[in-house]
Amino acid sequence: MTANIRVTIWNEYRHERRSEEVAKIYPEGIHGTLAKALSEKGFTVRTATLDEPEHGLTEEVLENTDVMIWWGHMAHGEVKDEIVNKVHQRVLDGMGLVVLHSGHFSKIFKKLLGTDCDLKWRESNDKERIWVVAPNHPITEGIGDYIELEREEMYGEPFGIPEPETLVFVSWFTGGEVFRSGCCYTRGQGKIFYFRPGHETLPTYHNREIQQVIGNAVNWANPTATRKLIRGNTPSLEK
Repeated sequence: MTANIRVTIWNEYRHERRSEEVAKIYPEGIHGTLAKALSEKGFTVRTATLDEPEHGLTEEVLENTDVMIWWGHMAHGEVKDEIVNKVHQRVLDGMGLVVLHSGHFSKIFKKLLGTDCDLKWRESNDKERIWVVAPNHPITEGIGDYIELEREEMYGEPFGIPEPETLVFVSWFTGGEVFRSGCCYTRGQGKIFYFRPGHETLPTYHNREIQQVIGNAVNWANPTATRKLIRGNTPSLEK
C-alpha cells in the first residue's frame, strides 16, 4: 500500500541554511532526512520548501499529494494565506496532514484546529519519554510501551488545542512536565496527526522509532474517501 501513497514533505528550510549546528545534523535539510527515511519505507516522496515559488505547493503538487508532512518554526508568518487556504481545502477534501514539532504554530494547523495552539517550552536538553497511550492504534505499530529520547526540547501543558479525537502519545520530561504529543483529528474528509518531537538542533528525525511513527502516521492519514461530496442546493428525491 505504501508504494501508492504520494507524500509531500514541506519544510521552511531556514534553520539548516542559517545555522552550522543545524546543517551538521541535517545537511540535506529536515525534509531531506525525512524523504530518505520514507522513501526507504516504499512511499512516493517529494519535497517542497518555503522559498520556492508558491512555497513549492503548486496546484499540480497539491492535487498529486495524498499526505502532506509539515515542519515550520521561524517563518510561520511568511507562509502566504492563499497557499494556506489551498492546503486547508485539500485537507477538507481528503488529503492527510502530519504536523511535526513546532508546526503546532503554523497557520495551517491553527486554521484547521481553530485555536491558538500555544504551549510551554524550554530548550535545556531534557530527556523525553514518549508513552504510548493507544497501544492498538495503527500509528503505534512496531513501537513498544514508549520511545525514549535522551535530549529534546520540552513542550508542556496546557496545550491550546481542541480535545483530540484520539490521543496516541503522552510525553514526560525530566523537568516534570507532561504533554499530549500525539494527537489525531479529522477535518472534513481529511485526517490530521500532530507529533511533538523534532527540535532542529537535535538529531530526532534520524531516530528509527520516530521515523516509524511518521511512516505509520502517513499510512493512517492516507485518504479513504473515493468520491467528492455533493453539497449546496439540492432537489428533493421525493415528489
